[in-house]
Amino acid sequence: MKRLIPYVFILFAAGSFLYAQPPPDAPELTRLLNEFLAGAGRNDAAVHDRFWAEDLIYTRSAGTRTNKEEIMKGVRSAPAAKPGDPVTVYSASDVRVQQYGEAAVVAFLLVGQTTRFDGTKTISNNLNTGTFIKRKGRWQVVAWQSTIVPKPAPEVKTTSQSPSADSKPVIMAASLPPISQPPSNLTAESRTYRRGPRGGCYYLTSSGKKVYVDHGLCK
Repeated sequence: MKRLIPYVFILFAAGSFLYAQPPPDAPELTRLLNEFLAGAGRNDAAVHDRFWAEDLIYTRSAGTRTNKEEIMKGVRSAPAAKPGDPVTVYSASDVRVQQYGEAAVVAFLLVGQTTRFDGTKTISNNLNTGTFIKRKGRWQVVAWQSTIVPKPAPEVKTTSQSPSADSKPVIMAASLPPISQPPSNLTAESRTYRRGPRGGCYYLTSSGKKVYVDHGLCK
């Protein structure tokens, strides 16, 4: 038993060391990814053709699937950019590479920054995962998954006191119309109610000021 413990420790240490080593082709895969994103921003057909494998399965963020043939058709038929068109620049952050021999998984955060003619900018974020296969010494993508990162929900301000089950909604005074009080020298019995040209009902105070009241009083 005493001899077994050092042997197990050596195997564990060796396995941890191998796991901690970066994938051998991580620099090349990262370079390919950055080259593709730069070309995708300018709709470069040659870059797309180099990046995608012929047997590609692409799952869009909208929940639909496509393939290389459809992607290339869309890239090549896209109209040339005109002055004043929005310009989008793509970049990758938090790139993670896991290699399994001649296969590798590359996951990253895609950041798209779109600048419009008036100078306004918008930012979009997608979590992308690509599966690469190395064939004849060349890495290409055979599967791709894109997921939109939702924008954070706006913060909801709450009061320090939690409403009880029996609490009733409070109507702020500012939301109510002003209430006109009758002057002290004019009683309800001595008022003469008149209908205005727009249908409103009112009476005149001793100073000649109009005070509008309920329409029913002018019947």
